[in-house]
Amino acid sequence: MKAVVLVLDSVGIGAAPDAADYGDVGAATLPHCAAAVGGLRLPTFQRLGLGNIPALLPGGEPIAGVPPCARPLGGYGAMQEVSDGKDTITGHWELAGLLIHPAFHVFPPGYPSFPASLVAEFTRRTGRALLGNKAASGMAILDELGPEQLRTGAWIAYTSADSVFQLAAHTGVIPLPELYRACELARELCNPLQVGRVIARPFTGAPGAFVRTEERRDYAFQPAEPTILERLQESGVPVYAVGKIEDIFAHRGITESVHTGHTSASQEQVVRFFREKRAGLICANFIDFDMLYGHRRDARGFAAALEQTDGFLGEFLPLLTAQDLLLITADHGNDPTFRGTDHTREFVPLLAYQPGRPGASLGIRQGFFDCAQTLAAFFGLPPWPRGKDFLAAGPRAPQP
Repeated sequence: MKAVVLVLDSVGIGAAPDAADYGDVGAATLPHCAAAVGGLRLPTFQRLGLGNIPALLPGGEPIAGVPPCARPLGGYGAMQEVSDGKDTITGHWELAGLLIHPAFHVFPPGYPSFPASLVAEFTRRTGRALLGNKAASGMAILDELGPEQLRTGAWIAYTSADSVFQLAAHTGVIPLPELYRACELARELCNPLQVGRVIARPFTGAPGAFVRTEERRDYAFQPAEPTILERLQESGVPVYAVGKIEDIFAHRGITESVHTGHTSASQEQVVRFFREKRAGLICANFIDFDMLYGHRRDARGFAAALEQTDGFLGEFLPLLTAQDLLLITADHGNDPTFRGTDHTREFVPLLAYQPGRPGASLGIRQGFFDCAQTLAAFFGLPPWPRGKDFLAAGPRAPQP
């Protein structure tokens, strides 16, 4: 008996009712990505019911190339985030049962973004100066300041519209262990401000041709209460994490993890865990949508990543039995056709598949934490304090 949760990082499906509060009115990641490339080819997603979701949304836009399915294989719906924020940590933590209010601290975008006291202590304890100290796109700031880092050995520190302190280092100048130690220090210094993440951003290459490596690490703020991952683990249900899940949840509630740098590697590990483990929760983040295409406003790359994941799902679905559950969702939007380079406040899709269970509408869920409640029920845990089990209306997999 296994549950698999796949988080398609940034794959939103339409502006949320409170999008105006975030400057995101008009964003719609999936529909706009599909329109930008003349239609998507997602036969497996379509059979699961992805094309049926827009009709549930207020002002929902169709997904070109993915029409509604008359007899979808799974449950289909959308979830509205109720926590404050539109970042990775907030989205994942709400999926795991938490409510984030107030939002994590966001640094001001203009120089200097970081408090002088934080910068002074960080540079004193690391012994290196600091460049940047402003909001920036990740690759743009490497092009701007990478040559100076090569000359001086100073850190490149920057933020974004999210609650992040990002530290970039050329691995030929600052070794990875030193970068990771500096991020641990930054995490300590950022804790009083309740900053969501400190992110290590190693890169290589020469000026004009810098490349970020796959050794990225995220250092998350510690959750104030247990997540569904911890509750499952405490109840004897093993939790297997893939991608950056271990970092997002500060390594709490995880039995075994594999840190990967790209979606294809994560997909391989999901299959390996599913084949090798007898029971438990497998939770994976598919990062390429956000990291490679959303923030870089690359609709064609985003579309290709969706189609690659559709192919993966076509091969993965036959592995599931009637005792297994597959949930597919997202943590926020990142419309590649929208202005700027930041996340977008959107509904996220929800697809739930159990072989033999008829497909049906799951409606619009008020809170991502319906996922936590559903997992609690699936594994026979006491009811979660937030959310509703979206599979309660029909049969669930038998308990072991």
